[in-house]
Amino acid sequence: MLTFHNIEPQPVAKAPSKQAQLVTLLQQEGGATMKAMTLATGWQPHSVRGAIAGVLRKKGYQVQSHNHEGTRYWSMKTEVAQ
Repeated sequence: MLTFHNIEPQPVAKAPSKQAQLVTLLQQEGGATMKAMTLATGWQPHSVRGAIAGVLRKKGYQVQSHNHEGTRYWSMKTEVAQ
């Protein structure tokens, strides 16, 4: 008879939070477009902008945006400003 009493449960790796996904996208070389950020997080554009303005900047990240050939890109430095 097979028993499972001695089998230890395997830890389940947590998926990165949506804020962490956003940070990763913004730290890419060249930054990220709104479309890339909304697709990655599943958020609406106003929620992405709110997270950038309200959460990430308050945590000390320096988020910048720039327009390149008619497309807006957001980017940030890898370290948090002190």
